[in-house]
Amino acid sequence: MNQKDLLRPAADAALGAPLQDFNTADAVEYLNTLELSRAADTLAALPLPRAVKMLEQPELTRSGDLVAALPVAKAAALLGLMADDRATDIVHELDEDERARLIPLLSAESRQAIQQLLSYPAHTAGALMTTEFVSVPADWTVGRTLQHIREVERTRETVYAIYVLDPRTQALQQVVTMRRLITGLPDEPILDVAQVNPPVTVDALLDQEEVAQLIRRHDLLAIPVVDARQQVLGIVTVDDILDALIEESTEDVHKFGGMEALEKPYMQIGFFEMLRKRAGWLSVLFLGEMLTASAMQHYEDELARAVVLTLFIPLIMSSGGNSGSQATSLLIRSLALRELRLRDWWKVALREVPTGITLGAILGVLAVIRIVSWQLLGLHDYGEHWKLLALTIGAALVGIVTFGSLSGSMLPFILKRLGFDPASASAPFVATLVDVTGLVIYFSIAAAILSGTLL
Repeated sequence: MNQKDLLRPAADAALGAPLQDFNTADAVEYLNTLELSRAADTLAALPLPRAVKMLEQPELTRSGDLVAALPVAKAAALLGLMADDRATDIVHELDEDERARLIPLLSAESRQAIQQLLSYPAHTAGALMTTEFVSVPADWTVGRTLQHIREVERTRETVYAIYVLDPRTQALQQVVTMRRLITGLPDEPILDVAQVNPPVTVDALLDQEEVAQLIRRHDLLAIPVVDARQQVLGIVTVDDILDALIEESTEDVHKFGGMEALEKPYMQIGFFEMLRKRAGWLSVLFLGEMLTASAMQHYEDELARAVVLTLFIPLIMSSGGNSGSQATSLLIRSLALRELRLRDWWKVALREVPTGITLGAILGVLAVIRIVSWQLLGLHDYGEHWKLLALTIGAALVGIVTFGSLSGSMLPFILKRLGFDPASASAPFVATLVDVTGLVIYFSIAAAILSGTLL
């Protein structure tokens, strides 16, 4: 043994020392603060069970980068000991060369499970499920099932429920919760303590949001994923679905702000990658706002004759954009929660039109009060036709807020119908659309009311 080998245990102990008194959550937070190479060295110095437990935490950022930075044998050992679904998440983050190096080093069982999970599309039940669950034949007893759980518990991600299979076809027959199992008599048939209702199952290609709805509706801790023959492929646990929905909600929040979703925490995004994420949508919105300038140029003569109209352009445009953003936010959330379907668009339209008219009337009254007050108190002189001006602003607000509410509520339906994410109908996008059309509405109403006076 050379001097380097003798010094290795001491070096590993020094690297792992800061984590000795930390629980797993705190250790993960500490690891996230370290520079990548230092974090990889620290992870490699930990005992395998502790390192596996930390890698399995969704709060650990750069999991794929950390595994890629480890020695190949160490990385393969960790992946082989991890829950299959979490190991698959990490493999997803690796590039093709890294996958080619690591996957052949895994056991046949782990390799098969990971490759199966990799084959399912993202954001589906199949991509989320774990293949590590407890199942027993329907002809077993309670006692035999409990003994089996004692033997395999450490190799299973969860024992929330036990899945009872047909001994001949392996099709799912029933589900037994752990609570009912431990209250049953040892010699009692397993089916006698199974739940009364038929098991709730999902297809592997079902969207993760619909899986979450089923888990919530039936108050489940896990839901089995089955194939066409009702054979169990895996299970989706409530903690996995929560992690997935939090990630999806984060993506939606980024899209609401008019940018591409970030795959990494803010401080880990490079300068040029951040520019790429933000510049695209910002450029699209800028080009959209150019139409606003074109609309104002079209009404250049009207503005020259009635300069007072320009005072209220920011008020008009922001009110329409705000009402559209409100409607968009409400509808995107309702579509995400499956409270609405595409066929419900006309119901939403019938609801938003009177809502928009009422909201516009409220803002219009406030604007009229403001103009009248400023004129009578001598704070500003709007000219001899100030009453008509107040009427114009009030009527324009009714029209623009109504249009904003209607267009903001319809955009998510249109995008979803075209196959896009409704979250792409972000507040900036809606505001840009309403800015352009709002000017047209504003000057059209102004031309109708002020014709022969100011115009």
